Amino acid sequence: MNVLKHNVLPRRSFLRGCGATLALPFLDVMQAKAEKGSTAPRRLAFFYTPNGVAQKAWHPVETGFNFALSPTLKPLEKLRKKISLHTNLDRIKVPGTDGHAQAGTCYLSTARPDELSPAGYPLKRTIDQVIADVAGQSTAFRSLELSCNSYTDNRESVYFDNISWYGHGHVARSIKDPRQAFNRLFAVEEHQANASVLDLVLADAKDLQPKLGRLDQNKLGEYLESVRTVEQQIERISKRQDDIRDLELEEPGKLWTAMQRDEYIQVMGDLMVLALQTDLTRVSSMMVAPERWDTPLMFPGIFDKPIRHHGWTHNQNKEQVLRDLEKLDLFHIEQYARIAAKMDNIQEGEGTLLDNMMFVMGSGLSSGFHHTCNDLPTLIAGNGGGLFETNRHDKHPEGTPIANLWLSMAKGMGVKTDRIGDSTGTLKGWAV
Repeated sequence: MNVLKHNVLPRRSFLRGCGATLALPFLDVMQAKAEKGSTAPRRLAFFYTPNGVAQKAWHPVETGFNFALSPTLKPLEKLRKKISLHTNLDRIKVPGTDGHAQAGTCYLSTARPDELSPAGYPLKRTIDQVIADVAGQSTAFRSLELSCNSYTDNRESVYFDNISWYGHGHVARSIKDPRQAFNRLFAVEEHQANASVLDLVLADAKDLQPKLGRLDQNKLGEYLESVRTVEQQIERISKRQDDIRDLELEEPGKLWTAMQRDEYIQVMGDLMVLALQTDLTRVSSMMVAPERWDTPLMFPGIFDKPIRHHGWTHNQNKEQVLRDLEKLDLFHIEQYARIAAKMDNIQEGEGTLLDNMMFVMGSGLSSGFHHTCNDLPTLIAGNGGGLFETNRHDKHPEGTPIANLWLSMAKGMGVKTDRIGDSTGTLKGWAV
């Protein structure tokens, strides 16, 4: 996968990898718009890693501005001026329920303890969907959920394999197949066909409505309202169709089940970046792997045989296992840094896509050894168009809810609320 290397991209630029050639939009056009005074929208994306991290190698000793990066965070050196690190952020934990299922489902949850089901899963929406309610009003897709889950045994439930939820029992199921994600975003002909079907549905409904009784008319009205929502989405896609046709995109050519871990993550990252850059969505999440799954995975160039990430986390008292976990954390940071670098090489006016992003890397557990969820590993690349200062390590007061970060982000993205879950306020220094 080639990382784009120039601050100003040529008229035709491509992300290449895994048999895919993904062309980027005409950035000179985008820059011209910015020069005329338009403001680039704020975007939010999550990069989720399972099973916590090896704590000592992750956490830097220094705090404040221009802090010394820890061994695990070294791949971020070139981007350090555009990153911020947050420590002492905690999430809700419900005793007596599976820690890994909670880690996935409750990481982005807005739920307070009294709003959780007996199983410990959220009854309210996750923060990405709360924000998508506002940010998704002007994009073709409210949100985009991706997963780099190549596991095929499916021994775990949906609670281990998704971090985004519309509400209790309503998962925003992530897409695992890059081809499926590609077609969802860029299948112009399919969107046109759907629009034609909707036209027929609406015409028939209008003819039928006068013939119905009051209750049936109400039912039909509710149905037409839902159809209208879909129609509006298609209209927004249609406005982008000429641009999409000009992109001359090609489907990812390699099966996701045959990809190596780094190329799988990077091709999904390419699709996420494209969706954010072309304003098909302003909210996205990517789950690097599911929680707790013990299916062995190969990491070529790092380990000489398949490894079980979850199993290793329960043996961190063994020195060699701990060193291997640190290698795996380093690998995940490298993948995150590569995607962030791609965002930073895409010009938007006087800045870059990354400048208008809040690209969050985190986990729903701090330690997979103890199943703790205090002091969650939390990185942000970009500052959402100037919402906060970067190149700093903020060590918050102990016990600060991570919901305070979600609240700060939500307000920065235009959500009118003063409370998210167990939040106690916004984080200091945020322009919200």
